[in-house]
This record gives sequence, C-alpha cells and structure tokens, in this order.
Amino acid sequence: MDMCGARILVPGATGRLGAALVTRLHALGARPALAGRSPDALARVSALCGGAPARTFDAWDLDRCALTVHWAETELGGLDGVVVCLGVAAFGPAPEISDAVAEHLIAVNALAPMAFLRAAAPRIGEGGVLAAVTGVVAEVAPAGMADYAAAKAALATWLTAVRREQRRRGVSVLEINLPHMDTGFAQRAVHGQAPRLPQGLPVEDAVDAVVAALSDGARLVRPGTVAPLEVVR
Repeated sequence: MDMCGARILVPGATGRLGAALVTRLHALGARPALAGRSPDALARVSALCGGAPARTFDAWDLDRCALTVHWAETELGGLDGVVVCLGVAAFGPAPEISDAVAEHLIAVNALAPMAFLRAAAPRIGEGGVLAAVTGVVAEVAPAGMADYAAAKAALATWLTAVRREQRRRGVSVLEINLPHMDTGFAQRAVHGQAPRLPQGLPVEDAVDAVVAALSDGARLVRPGTVAPLEVVR
C-alpha cells in the first residue's frame, strides 16, 4: 500500500501506540480516520492530524464498531485499510479471574477487532490491508495471563483464517504481534498487577515496523532475532 493518500481507519487511536501510528500516517500523507473511547483524547489526536475525522465507540457495542467502519468509509470517500490497536490486560491465576473480567477481555481483545475487520473486509479492494495488534502472549501463554492470552490467541487464529480467505481478493491481512511495549499498558489492567516485566520496546520502533509492514503488504510483525521487530511477508 502506498501511504500517500491511503484512507485508513485506526480504532484505538487514542492509546499510545494508536496515536503514534495515526500521527505517523498523517505525516506520510495518508488520510486517517480516528476511533476511540474518549472524545477529549480524540480531539487532541485529530488536531495533530490536521483535523482528521474522529468518532467515539465502545468495544462492548459490536454494532457500533461495525457502523464506525461505514462512517469512516463515508468520511474518507472509501477505505484502503483498517488497523485495530485495541487491547486490555488482566493478571492473576485463572481461578481468580471473574467471568465478567474474562468476558471483558474477550470483547476488547477479540470480538471488537473482529467486528471492525469483518465490516471492513467487503469494503476494501485489491491492495488494501486489514490489520490488528495481537501480542506475544498469544503464543507464549504466560502463567497468570490465561484469559488475556486466550483472547489474543483467538484474534490471531481468526486473522490467519481471514488471510487465507482474502488472498484471492488481493487484500493483505496483517497480524501485529508485539512484545511488551513502553506504553504503560500493563499498568492499566482491569484486574491484578503485572509481574515484573522487561524494559518495554519504544513505541516508535513498533510504529516503524507497522508502517513498513503496511507499505509492503506483509502478513506479520513479530519480535526478531537480530532487530527488536521483524516484518514477515
């Protein structure tokens, strides 16, 4: 995808990663549409992106997620990509995680991203991109993160299947599998306290990798063996 002029919806645009991504996309000449929970935060990020269109949503409202895709398509005159940057964590042994917390984790980390991308898929043509952030927990499944890891793994599996479906249409499906990031994300968990974590990867490093992957039609961003992140076609 050529970033210049690309029409890209970013749900989760008010988080550290989402905000950094949309401001980079704007700087590269893309036309982002922003979606998030906080009207004030959306207004601040929109101002940094030349007054980019912005709309609130709540991850619990899957219909609102889908309608936000239609809104973005109307605002931008079409859609070339959707990059979902949603996520919420919880920590603690599985028996200590209530059903309500588990449901919240599934909604935010899996069902809402799926709703956005499901609605977007028929609207995005050849050369476009469907993308979402998962995380290394989807593969590693650490103790004390069972429900959080399960939600991210569900999204990762869904992306793999959708990639196979979209291949014949020439639409890329990108999984953004990130390690622990320097965003304060773990400190905003809905349950429990994060274990001691390594130094988080700088947000700008992740943005560099995501933009490279979007530009290259890649299928995966993941922790690398040489560089902190690698892009896999």
